[in-house]
Amino acid sequence: MNVSTFFRKLFLLSIVCTASLFTVAQTKKTPVDYLSIPGPVIFEGKSYFLSWSTHPAAAYYKQEYLIETENADRFKTMLLIEVLSDGSDIKDIVAAKIAELKKLKENNPIVNYDLIKNPATGEYLVDFLMTANDANGAVSIIEHNVYRYKSLKDRKGKLGVTLFGVSKRAYGSSVDVFLTSLKTSRKLIINAVAQFKMPEVFLSK
Repeated sequence: MNVSTFFRKLFLLSIVCTASLFTVAQTKKTPVDYLSIPGPVIFEGKSYFLSWSTHPAAAYYKQEYLIETENADRFKTMLLIEVLSDGSDIKDIVAAKIAELKKLKENNPIVNYDLIKNPATGEYLVDFLMTANDANGAVSIIEHNVYRYKSLKDRKGKLGVTLFGVSKRAYGSSVDVFLTSLKTSRKLIINAVAQFKMPEVFLSK
């Protein structure tokens, strides 16, 4: 499995935490806006455009957004929006994500995470760090993610969970610098995700 596929499967687990995974290959086809979210999505003063989407299960949707100068194979920052519209409880979804991260940490001590709950809104933030290693065991990619989970009720009344996530990466020789910068950037990105105005979704099916 290549590194890109590895991380994408983990993205698919961000809401859908099941034993069976969908193998997803990115193509050059124009992505479908399943969530009816007008673009671009503005985050931290930058414009992110829909770059990839999937609707592999009846109640599950995922869309990725990149700035125009980046691509999915070697991006520095990616936004993702995921929706599970099967009536799932937000507590169960978040618990499944934490269980996934605990499992990963058993074999990778760099994996770390923190869970933050907003009692006023019922939302959750999962802040976590993960890596991919090269053939020699050295860290080839390091990724800092902040996922914000919110209970969903779309304009047609469908219930479930929406996730807004930000993923930031560094590669190869830049990994150590990235880790050092997290000492100051981590709180900034958590605050930015927490304060972001979640877009209203309207499911296409």
